[in-house]
Amino acid sequence: MKNTGLSAGMMLAFAAYASFSISDAYSKLLAGRIDPFEVAFSGGVFGLLLIPFIRGKNESYRDLFVIRQPVMWLVRAAATFAATAASVEAFMLLPMPEAFSLIFLMPLFVTILSVVLLREKVSTLGWLSVIVGFIGVLIVLRPGLRALHFGHLCALISAVANAVGVIAYRMSGHNTPRLSMFSSSLCGPLLGNGALMVAHASWPQGATVWMFLFGYGFLAALGQVLMMMAATRATASAIALPQYSQMLWAVAFSFYVFHEPLDSWTFVGIAVIVASGLYKWAYPRVIAKLAAIRRQRIIQPPCGPYPLA
Repeated sequence: MKNTGLSAGMMLAFAAYASFSISDAYSKLLAGRIDPFEVAFSGGVFGLLLIPFIRGKNESYRDLFVIRQPVMWLVRAAATFAATAASVEAFMLLPMPEAFSLIFLMPLFVTILSVVLLREKVSTLGWLSVIVGFIGVLIVLRPGLRALHFGHLCALISAVANAVGVIAYRMSGHNTPRLSMFSSSLCGPLLGNGALMVAHASWPQGATVWMFLFGYGFLAALGQVLMMMAATRATASAIALPQYSQMLWAVAFSFYVFHEPLDSWTFVGIAVIVASGLYKWAYPRVIAKLAAIRRQRIIQPPCGPYPLA
């Protein structure tokens, strides 16, 4: 895979995680106002608005119903359903940095699955990065010193489901129509969350609730589109790396929107999590640049005054 593709894939992944972060903030703003499954259902409803913009020149709207790899299509649909339902519940029950710290286990699951299922090679640096990130998660949560509850389980389920979704996108290959891939991301929330919300659904009341629902649903679907595009341009482990940028969004929202206090250990854990991702990204580039400088010095002849005849 070319470096340009990798860079493009990582940039799309950064944009996807930004969309997911803002979408998650909207879901947290809806806590206590509307059923969590109804919120997740809106991700599929408002995601329909993106269909005309992702349709390729040679694609037909009938490709929405074309299922060339039924198993992978069902896996993507189930993963999106589980991820949306679990993440909405997690953000409604937990402070955003705490929920994200568990969801940040996704790179670990992606790395393991990419080795087992995709036979991708992960360097020692890659394994070290996800292990250090996991240590950062433990610092934030401090299990044994503080109680863990249903919200933490939901965040963990979301991490696993998102990892499965990334692998499923990679296994679908480049020949699957984009509309077909996107339809699985819509059907998951529409069918799964639609069925679960029936018992407790109510018509949203007020313009504010509708605005929050639209913000959550549209940005969640946009994040799926961007992640789908990123998965065709970069390796699974590279796509997982930009997820650490979500922690910066979480801290900003906690301070300025939700006014949630964060203790010093939480900041230590956040620093470890973010540093693990940045180190994995920066270290190979620094080494490559230093090696290029050394090669240039060896090839370039030393310059000095010519001896007098």
